[in-house]
Amino acid sequence: VQLTESGGGSVQAGGSLRLSCTSSEYDYSVYCMGWFRQAPGKEREGIASIDSDGTITYADFVKGRFTISHDSAKNTLYLQMNDLKPEDTAMYFCAVDLRSYYGDYDRMMETLSYNYWGQGTLVTVSS
Repeated sequence: VQLTESGGGSVQAGGSLRLSCTSSEYDYSVYCMGWFRQAPGKEREGIASIDSDGTITYADFVKGRFTISHDSAKNTLYLQMNDLKPEDTAMYFCAVDLRSYYGDYDRMMETLSYNYWGQGTLVTVSS
């Protein structure tokens, strides 16, 4: 499985970006997909995750600002980011695991739960 992120860039605080993650696989019937980010000097952290059972979860620091979605027809995962803040500056990664976590929010947001990762797209937010 190969994942490719796009949509990163530089924006001013309060602006918006939409990240996309396309997959080399044709279809996933069972999956958990997530967005993560890593700022310089910090650990990679979970932002949002969506599971094939319909479960969606967000980190508290993005609730109300970011929205995760998946278009199965296009094999594409999205992250709509609104009201961006300078502290959102980071490399953003998508990840996929070919299994469902059936509502286990902690595992959905844990980096170790995912076997497949993209190379990342950089988001820079200036004040």
